[in-house]
Amino acid sequence: MRHMGRCVARGFTVLKKRLFSHNTNNTWNRCVVECQCVTLFVCDSVCQVPVSEGKSVQQTVDVLHRKLEQLGAVKQGSFTVDCETYHTGAGSMGTAGQPAKFLYVMHNSETPLSCFALFEGGPFLAADPNFDVLMAKLKGHFQNAKGHKVESRGTRYLYCDFLVKVGTVTMGSSARGISVEVEYCPCVVPSDCWNLMKEFMVSFLGPHAPELPSAFTAKPDGLYSPAEGADTMAQYLELFGKVRKQQVASGGSMR
Repeated sequence: MRHMGRCVARGFTVLKKRLFSHNTNNTWNRCVVECQCVTLFVCDSVCQVPVSEGKSVQQTVDVLHRKLEQLGAVKQGSFTVDCETYHTGAGSMGTAGQPAKFLYVMHNSETPLSCFALFEGGPFLAADPNFDVLMAKLKGHFQNAKGHKVESRGTRYLYCDFLVKVGTVTMGSSARGISVEVEYCPCVVPSDCWNLMKEFMVSFLGPHAPELPSAFTAKPDGLYSPAEGADTMAQYLELFGKVRKQQVASGGSMR
């Protein structure tokens, strides 16, 4: 038996092993067996990091990379989180003059077989990738807000029990900000590990390390829920909303 590959996704680790067995014809049969183990113990913080004075977005990202590498963090591939905005179409308006409602459809490369839908101030839905096809068929009720797509794309770093993702937030073709996601893998109770997470984030973010996320404090049972991705995606949606507002304040036309 020998390992053929290892694929790590958020919450799941898949190990592929190749097995060789002897059959009655004295020949060897080959088969591939996939073993799946679930890693549910993780707390996660997503924050926006300001661009350093006198530097560009990419230069600030490079500085964060160097700080992580100086700590001993090792690159572990890349990641992408994106968000499409939909608004209620004319056919779904209840009352004349009623403001449009917004639906945000999000994807995370850490969970490639899932698609997430978050209503503005409403419920959260996790579905399979075919949800995008469904949205196209519901264009009479939900219309895609063209040009409103926001994306965070960057590098993953592994440092001991921490997984750090430093991303460049873009709208259209323009870089608009920097996101930093930090996962602490062995714990699912924020109150038990937040001080440790904060201390680690201060080591490379300095005074820009975030306070306790609202996704933590809003939990009645005090537990973080990484398995379905709701808490993580809610934090990214909040961050993308801040970037949109900054775009509007700077004279842009995006929401």
